[in-house]
This record gives sequence, C-alpha cells and structure tokens, in this order.
Amino acid sequence: MPRRNYEDDLEEATFSEDYRSVLKEKHMTAGNTRLASHNKTRVAYFHDEGVGNYHYGERHPMKPHRLTLTNHLVLQYGLHEKMEIFQPRRATDDEILNFHSSDYYEKLFQQFNVGDDCPIFDGIYDFCQRYAGATIEASRKLIANGADICINWSGGLHHAKKSEASGFCYVNDIVLGTLELLRYFPRVLYVDIDIHHGDGVQEAFYSTDRVMTVSFHKYNGDFFPGTGHIDEVGSSLGKYYSVNVPLRDGIDDDAYVWLFKEVIDAVIGTFQPSAIVLQCGADSLGCDRLGCFNLSIRAHGRCVQIIKNFNIPLLVVGGGGYTVRNVARCWTYETSVLVDTELDENLPPNEYRDFFKPDYKLHPHLKGRVENQNDRNYLLKVRERVMEQLRYLDAAPSIQMQEIPPDIQGFLDGEQEQREIEEDSERGKEKRSTSRARDSSWSSHPMDIDD
Repeated sequence: MPRRNYEDDLEEATFSEDYRSVLKEKHMTAGNTRLASHNKTRVAYFHDEGVGNYHYGERHPMKPHRLTLTNHLVLQYGLHEKMEIFQPRRATDDEILNFHSSDYYEKLFQQFNVGDDCPIFDGIYDFCQRYAGATIEASRKLIANGADICINWSGGLHHAKKSEASGFCYVNDIVLGTLELLRYFPRVLYVDIDIHHGDGVQEAFYSTDRVMTVSFHKYNGDFFPGTGHIDEVGSSLGKYYSVNVPLRDGIDDDAYVWLFKEVIDAVIGTFQPSAIVLQCGADSLGCDRLGCFNLSIRAHGRCVQIIKNFNIPLLVVGGGGYTVRNVARCWTYETSVLVDTELDENLPPNEYRDFFKPDYKLHPHLKGRVENQNDRNYLLKVRERVMEQLRYLDAAPSIQMQEIPPDIQGFLDGEQEQREIEEDSERGKEKRSTSRARDSSWSSHPMDIDD
C-alpha cells in the first residue's frame, strides 16, 4: 500500500493541517511540557536478572526467556553505556493490592487456579512481584525527575483484571505503574501497540478523565480478548477518554505508521498528557506465533520514535510477543531508538546466537506473510471516527493539580461519586443537557467501519 495514498488524502480528511498547527501550539505551551535543564535524554533501564528464568510450561507460547535474550543483546550492543541500569526491587503485597482485590491476591499467592490460559507454575507470585516491581520503580523514577524515559521490558502485562488473570497476565503492572504516576502527573496517556486489545488497562480507567487509553489492535469480535470495538469510548467521567483503533489482518508498515501518527498527534494535542505509558507488545510484528500483522521491526520502532519525539516523561514496557528471537530483536532495536543510537545490522557475538539463525541479522524480513485486509477507505473511516470522538473533548476543562491521597484508586472512585452527585443536583442540569446533545450527535451519525 503506497505511502502517497495516505498523504494525498490528508487534504480531504477531517483533521486538517490548520487544526494540527493549533493543537501543536496549544500542546507546546510552557504549562504543558516539563522541560529538563539538560540537552541529552536521560534513560533509565530496569531489569531483574531473574525475571527470565520462569517457565509457563513446555507448550505454552509465553516464554519469559525472551527477556534474557533481549537483555543480552542490549548488553552486547553496548546500549547499557547509554543508560542508567537498575536492578529493581520486587513489588510488595500492599503495592499489588493497590489495584488487585484481596481475594484474587490470596488465590495467586497460594497458587490456586486463576485462569484457563494462565497456568500456575513454580514461583508464579515471585515472577509477578519482579515484573510489577520494575514498573512501579520506573514510574517513581519519572516522578522524581530522575529520568526522562524509563524502560521495563518485563512489564506490559495488560490483560490482567482487578480480580482475574487473563491472557497470560496475572498482575497488571501497567495499572499499578499508572496509579503511581497519577500521584504526581495530572494526566497520563496510555498507548498500546500490542496486536491484542489492552482490555485490562482500559477497564481499570474506563470511568476517569485523568487517563486516556489508546489501543491499536486486531478486532473482529472473536480475536482475543474480544473487546476493543471503536464504540468503546469510556463512561461517566471517562466518556470519550478510551480510544480504540480496530485493525484487520495483514496491516503493513506504511498503513500502520501513518494511522498511528495521525491518531497520536491528535490525541496528544487534545488530551495534553503530563506523562505517557507506552506498551510495546511485539506480537504485532509479522511472523509472530500468535499474530497476523505484517509489521517490520523498523515500523514497530518508528511508533516508539513518534512517541519519544514529544519529549514528555515516558514509561516504556513490553507486552506480548511469541516468536522469541524477534521479540528480542525488536526490544533491543527500540532500546536503541530511545537512546538515539544506531545499531549494526549484524548481531554481535553472543551466547544465544543460535536463536537468531540463519541470518543473524537485527532486521529479518517479516512482511508479506498475511494478505493486507486494511484498504485505504477502511483506514480513513477509522481515522475519521477517532477524530470525531476527540472533538468532543476539545473544549474539556484543564485538570488542576491537587494533593493526591495515598489511596489513589479510592481517589479516582471518589471523583466518579462526586460527579454523580453533581449530575443529580440542580447545578448538573445544564451539564446533563450538553451531555445528552453530544451523545445524540454521536449516536445519530453512526459509522459502520466494516462497510
């Protein structure tokens, strides 16, 4: 699908260049960007040496060993010299209970069965503490202004719910890390480029306007986890703050990167996040064991570069990815993107070299295996629908900083309760009228993107 097809259509699209300029100017005001007193981007890398030693089972597609391979390539390329390296502490029980229910915690801790696709294995709770602890520590590093970008490739387990394991995910480290960020940052943007919908994170923040979730994923109603329709836009305070970008099989580099940039430019210009969490699930790569896209490692990394270029405090985590050798290549390459370093195409000598045969290259050919079902009209319809959703937020009031109590989840719940009380009062009449008008406009212009 030639790049010019998308660029040539920009003049006809709903999101004009003039609107882009307005949003960019609005976003780059002093009050919306935390500028560092240095020129070089400070990157912190969090890796627990033991996190790759756990085993879901011989035939299970999730292989924590991919984390060991990734870290080994990072070291062999010398990328550790461009970052601060941290051995994170494990998450405490209380930290995990900041989001997860006590009943679920007890089942997990005592190694009771917690899900069909989430087997109980030796050391499971220890494994959860390790990857979740790294994400929490990375979030606190950003809060303390100790780094501009923090990386934890062991994190990104986005399917876990408050009381349920799902999709190979037991503890939702992304939610725990985001709750930490909300103690300091007024608005947090969550972006997910895993091929599977980021349902656990969306569900956790579905009714708050302090977190906007944006997920790019395959959706046909049946593909796991079955959520992520474009009409899932949030509720209550969070109405229109959940953005879903449903894609079809076989999307290629040009189409994906074009749509990603269009959506992210608009989202950041409208929402003006104070911090960003980026989930880099590598199962959206071509030739993934459980995937069906045609993305190259370079295109996947281009999305990371686009987010990085906004110069907003950034937490980067891993996620899915089931062709181990390509996961390690991808996250190593994206580490190089984050530290502004060019890598040799030939992989450096390393003890895991046999994993990368026969080519031993950083960028193997991964494209073209699946027919691209994302035609230009479909992608323009998806883009138009997202822009329509974002226009409802353009006049949203700015979120003022206030003292955040230790019980951040309770604080968010309290926000919703307060809004409901206000909506029931006389003062809420005008707000209800405006809200009904918006909802009517949304529902009276349905767009079947599947046409």
